[in-house]
Amino acid sequence: MYQDIRWRPLQDAAQRHGVTIVIGIHELDSRFSGSTLYNTVVVIGPDGAILNRHRKLMPTNPERMVWGMGDASGLKVVNTPAGRLGSLICWESYMPLARYALYAQDIDIYVAPTWDSGDSWIATMCHIAKEAGCWVIGTATAFQGRDVPDDFPHRAQLFDPDEWINDGDAVVVKPMGGIVAGPLHREKEILYADIDSESARRARRSLDVCGHYSRPDIFSFSVNRRPLDPVKFVD
Repeated sequence: MYQDIRWRPLQDAAQRHGVTIVIGIHELDSRFSGSTLYNTVVVIGPDGAILNRHRKLMPTNPERMVWGMGDASGLKVVNTPAGRLGSLICWESYMPLARYALYAQDIDIYVAPTWDSGDSWIATMCHIAKEAGCWVIGTATAFQGRDVPDDFPHRAQLFDPDEWINDGDAVVVKPMGGIVAGPLHREKEILYADIDSESARRARRSLDVCGHYSRPDIFSFSVNRRPLDPVKFVD
């Protein structure tokens, strides 16, 4: 689907170990301007194929000075051996319509790579698990001053090595709510959890916001997933 030689080592690793990888990257637009950066999450299947590439729809606060706005062409849920998987980046999880666009695609696992942390973020992860009736994996950035690269300008003056710049709080929440792993608070560890994808569908028997709770006679919602290219060349 998406081809970029720079992803090849990750694709090879996924295929070699037979795992699905969900990873955030800084993506440089190489098709048009060659200059704009995007905050992007990529899903790689266990055969090494790129299953999806989603660019963050709205950079948050000062991020707008660095990253461009993505379109909805990657606002998709894809099949993986672990279940149907979708992902939103950081504060996109506070965008109700973006979440709903994923809910409406029979989602089993919602992955939320983020810089956010703390009680309000964990509460959001629990809310999404209840609202969507799916598993939620909140990845995190447990980060201390000592983790800042040595060549960062004025590193010694700006960062105390023992200071926690981000507390982390990686967490796994089961469908309909309830934390099953984590949160890893100020811990640089790997979080493990067993996931039963069928439990997501069972959870939605009582609350299905895209089914019997949707009320399409009252509400309507459409998503434009066409790539919004800045230039169209006609030969």
